[in-house]
Amino acid sequence: MTRTQWAAITAVVLALLFTGTTAVIAAGRDDDSGVPRTPSPDSADAGFARDMSVHHQQAVEMSFIVRDSTDDDEVRRLAYDIANTQANQRGMMLGWLDMWGLPKVESGREPMAWMAADGAGMDHGSMDGMEMDHGKPGHEAHDGSLMPGMATKTELDRLREARGKQAEILYLQLMTDHHKGGVSMARGCVQRCAVSTEKDLAEGMVAAQQSELGLMADLLKARGAKPRTG
Repeated sequence: MTRTQWAAITAVVLALLFTGTTAVIAAGRDDDSGVPRTPSPDSADAGFARDMSVHHQQAVEMSFIVRDSTDDDEVRRLAYDIANTQANQRGMMLGWLDMWGLPKVESGREPMAWMAADGAGMDHGSMDGMEMDHGKPGHEAHDGSLMPGMATKTELDRLREARGKQAEILYLQLMTDHHKGGVSMARGCVQRCAVSTEKDLAEGMVAAQQSELGLMADLLKARGAKPRTG
């Protein structure tokens, strides 16, 4: 692990945190394109904010778990950065939903419906392994895994029980899957969301999480392991 790699990750994290305080307010303003101030409940903007908030919450949870399961400085530093960044972003998205007067949870609405509506604007290359079948993302919710990349309850239990190197490897593998799913969702917002501030946040997520994917691959290799998926 080089200092340059850590510096790059830290720079992205600090940039996201710095812009967080103004992003919530900016998302409530009309933009020059005439986009309505308040997105509709079934819009990509609302769906992304709801779903990514849930997705981020699990990343924060996994990061806190591994923090208490290992003494390794590299993994704990990465976990700290992920937890802080995604907790901050989650707060921004929930703040937008409050500002828009929209519910944070909607019963009867399937996760990822905003991406699957008609398949418009999405292409196979942008889905990072998420198969499309008749306009629906190819992820079937099971055992607590509601969206692409999310760990199951069984996997979270394994992470809680693991210690040391075993915990480090499992965390890095689970978070690699988690980031790949998150990147696909963020790209979906870049293509489908109408609120410019939210699109900017989604673009930042893609850049930051892709950088962290490279870092996690290096950390796994240093531990004699590799990501679970290609």
